[in-house]
Amino acid sequence: MAVVRLSVFWDRMKQHFGETYAESLAKDYVLAELDGRTIDQALADGESAKRVWEAVCATFDVPQRLR
Repeated sequence: MAVVRLSVFWDRMKQHFGETYAESLAKDYVLAELDGRTIDQALADGESAKRVWEAVCATFDVPQRLR
């Protein structure tokens, strides 16, 4: 996967989960692949959008076209 910009990350999140659920998921769902952090926490800690997106894809059934 190429570099994922933060704007592209959020676009993909909203395409797959819907705007409201994407925001809720990012705030509340803890991902093991992110060392027990939420998406919001990982991004705030400086984790790359690419790594966070890869963790989302590993956790949820994200279609290939959005990977």
